[in-house]
Amino acid sequence: MFGKNLKHYRLMRRMSMKELSEACGLSSMSISYYESGKRNPDMETIKKLASALGIRVIDFLSDRNENLVFDHREFRKLSKLSKREQEYVQESVEEYFSRFFAAVECLGGNPLPEAPATHSLKLSEDYHESAAVLRNFLGFQNCGPVDELTSVIENQGFLFLELNMDDDSFSGMNGAVNEYPYVVVNNNMRQERKRTTIVHELAHLMFMLESNESDIESMATSIAGAFLIPDEDLYRRLGHRRTSLTKDMELICQEYGISMFLLIKRANQAGIINDSLARDFYIKASRSNLRQKEPNRVKKTEKSEMFKRLVLRAINEEDLSIERASELLKVPCSELQEYCGSLEV
Repeated sequence: MFGKNLKHYRLMRRMSMKELSEACGLSSMSISYYESGKRNPDMETIKKLASALGIRVIDFLSDRNENLVFDHREFRKLSKLSKREQEYVQESVEEYFSRFFAAVECLGGNPLPEAPATHSLKLSEDYHESAAVLRNFLGFQNCGPVDELTSVIENQGFLFLELNMDDDSFSGMNGAVNEYPYVVVNNNMRQERKRTTIVHELAHLMFMLESNESDIESMATSIAGAFLIPDEDLYRRLGHRRTSLTKDMELICQEYGISMFLLIKRANQAGIINDSLARDFYIKASRSNLRQKEPNRVKKTEKSEMFKRLVLRAINEEDLSIERASELLKVPCSELQEYCGSLEV
């Protein structure tokens, strides 16, 4: 497991093999051998590597679950992520779910919901219909705001990971681990964009999207938009025709947990505002840098709590020590102890 952990922390620090080797006074070939498991470094070398990466020696010794089978879906062909950044995302997914399934195995049996069958939903040529199918599959009504999306999909058997990436070009990806579909999103994105990305990745997982790369992404994006605010809601909130953009639209964004960009796009798609009005908005928004300055209107943050809940259950059933639980969640023991006392009524 040393080699996998070495690669994970090197990629996390955005270092190449050459950069790490120079920081430690080693050859790039040595780093390659260590990461592939062809050679094992001595303790003095391990200390040098840990120091260069800013971690503890014990971090290299974390177990990896060798029984996990990963199916990482390909990065989008138009992705701007470098090969090293793509490797970092995949290594982070494997490292996280190794810890996640360690908690699952401690509880015995299978405490997770049954894994949904991917690519099992029928895709329609009309993205509105596909969005309605996805809503129905997840147990949402055909119209109305969608709240607590993360909690809902986790209870449907999807796994979820928020990954801290400074690179704004990474929004999300999907795949499977032991046949459980997972969704990964960039935790540094705005909440509105995170919600759109979650649904976008769900569309990739649940529909068989077959076309050229551009059309596939366009379809997944359109399904996500119609999922978050269907046409019926648009007409009820905006009417069938608008000749100007007004402040009340901000309240709609807040109610549905979407960005103004998405609302404008959906209103344009529904024929409520014309192309000229939409184009004028995009021009002004670009000049004012609205994508970065737009206020957060999501009432409740999309955040996964499943891993933490599993670990706390394992502690209270005495299947995990607080120290081991702290290692799995990578949080201080004191943060877990408050959940382990007797319930006060």
